Amino acid sequence: MRWDTDLLDGHVSTDLALPDAPRMPGEPEDVEVVATLVRRDEPRRSRRAVLYVHGWNDYFFQTHLSDFWAGLGFDFYALDLRRYGRSLRRGHLPGFTTDLGAYDVELDAAADLIAVDHDELVVVGHSTGGLITTLWTARRPGRVAALVLNSPWLDLQGSALVRAVGAPVIDALGARSPSAVLRAADPGHYARVLHRSLEGEWDYDLDLKPSPGPPVRVGWLRAVVQGQRQVANGLGIEVPVLVLASTRTSFARRWSEDLRVVDSVLDVEQIATRAVRIGRHVTVVRVEEGLHDLVLSAAPVREQVFAEIARFVRAYVPEP
Repeated sequence: MRWDTDLLDGHVSTDLALPDAPRMPGEPEDVEVVATLVRRDEPRRSRRAVLYVHGWNDYFFQTHLSDFWAGLGFDFYALDLRRYGRSLRRGHLPGFTTDLGAYDVELDAAADLIAVDHDELVVVGHSTGGLITTLWTARRPGRVAALVLNSPWLDLQGSALVRAVGAPVIDALGARSPSAVLRAADPGHYARVLHRSLEGEWDYDLDLKPSPGPPVRVGWLRAVVQGQRQVANGLGIEVPVLVLASTRTSFARRWSEDLRVVDSVLDVEQIATRAVRIGRHVTVVRVEEGLHDLVLSAAPVREQVFAEIARFVRAYVPEP
């Protein structure tokens, strides 16, 4: 396996080939479909590893998250899913899939590669990545030691877009015209909170995480809703699960400074309510003044987030 210099300092990355991945409508047949695995550029120091999976319109750039897990004694890895971030190729539909289960292929490949040097794996998922990793963990009993979810998208009514369109419409349109675009206005508030050029703290690549984001296609949203129904029915995951969410949501259309201290993407009350259906041992932690991506919140808030994760890990993921 060849690891190349990554776009992030102190990290390297490698492509995970997905030769059997289907092309989406209109995508060129001569362009490969890949996922990208990222790790810290240092020797393997531990038999324990963590794998991070991003959300919609996102990629791994949070090097302070990598530093945190290294400080806990874990080797850190992150996965850019197919058609996202480092894995997006010419002519591909950004982020598009009609089945969240398709991501099992790259998650399996990443876990297999990590298992060569590690005995224990903790999986961390954010937002849609939280839903994807939850479903994968349920389908792979015994593969994961614990699951940490940062504002996971667990409920079909958990965003303004889904509430506006409605699940029955999503089902019908998604089956008939999966690549059709749903027109959804993005006021840009979340990017304004995050990006350094827009009054935020973080300097990520706006080509890999643009604002406004790529078109939301109805087949993708249908896949999300189908995954959320599986959660609603109960997954029975047996390993410990930590679910973190902000204490407040705001879907305000007009800008206000209050948007710097709330989740402006998902309904946090529905996250907390649905979380208990994930498994038998679920810890729910609410974070005051947390953003949607809790580890991108203001410094005192993210320190609280890290403290909660560290406490969970010490309690439920002891060193082998």
